[in-house]
Amino acid sequence: MEMLAAVENLLQAHGEPLHYREITQRLLDQGLWQTQGKTPAATVNSRLAVDIKDNGSDSRFQRTKPGVYALRAWGLPEFARKSKAGKAKPKEAGKPDTMSFTNAAGFVLENHADRKPMHYRVITDKVLELELVHTEGQTPAASLYAQVLTEIKRNTLRGETPRFVKHGKGYVGLRKWMGEGLAFQIGRHNTEVRKKLLGRLHAMDPGEFESLVAQLLVALGFEDVTLSEYRKDGGIDVRGTLVVGEVIRTRMAIQVKKWKRNVPAPLVQQVRGSLGAHEQGLIITTSDFSKGARQEAARADTTPVALMNGQQLVRLLIENDIGVQRTPYDLIELEEVE
Repeated sequence: MEMLAAVENLLQAHGEPLHYREITQRLLDQGLWQTQGKTPAATVNSRLAVDIKDNGSDSRFQRTKPGVYALRAWGLPEFARKSKAGKAKPKEAGKPDTMSFTNAAGFVLENHADRKPMHYRVITDKVLELELVHTEGQTPAASLYAQVLTEIKRNTLRGETPRFVKHGKGYVGLRKWMGEGLAFQIGRHNTEVRKKLLGRLHAMDPGEFESLVAQLLVALGFEDVTLSEYRKDGGIDVRGTLVVGEVIRTRMAIQVKKWKRNVPAPLVQQVRGSLGAHEQGLIITTSDFSKGARQEAARADTTPVALMNGQQLVRLLIENDIGVQRTPYDLIELEEVE
């Protein structure tokens, strides 16, 4: 039976509101719903919350208390969070209407974990209870945990201090809780290295800088990367083809600017005017882009021009081990005892 239909039948038979955990347990015990997911309660809560959000007063369901659902046909009072003064509770400071799974996990750990690691399934339950994320996925807990681990790996490869720490057995915490230990020292060291790498880019001669960019493009998946002949490039320094999954091939024309001042809008227009047939543009600078340049690059009904500033360039160089070397260290821990 389809899950929402099974919930409707269950509530009709019970005749009173039920918490989503109790709903889930009864669905499974009575064989009304089957799932291979590892977090069935979170899935039920998510599906009910999404149905109410999408359909409003036309939904078959309503929320009467946090995590408690009823049939709308019963005509019970709708749940709304209230402050002590009896007014609608204002949105929590810093909380947007919807969040990514990683930002939602960070919000829960910051505000509901008492500076202690939480299991990712518990984090997910709180995320769904607070309606920080609206998802129709069947395994929200697995999605949240995978995205947290991916962010940790990406930050580590870029030499940045991850905001999350994996504690083992599915527990996650915030890095800032750890104080000025080894991870703090490593993060501070890597911040200084990023600054020095940007300074080294500024000190390169133009030809050396263009060659470094070409090396990075190859590492990012570009093929047929060629440096344009000096003074005959019409504003284009490097050309190549970005290949994704051996299926998508996008011809790119790249201009590199070893500047300290922000790139202005006219340069974006210049690059766009220098593009060949079926090419897209990319500007890479050691500085940044003006507001007008960003608006021009994103202007509708024109050929796209992507922008990469100095901070993004440094992160990608470090992530691809260009211009830096990694120093491994061993961290020993006691073996877990079953």
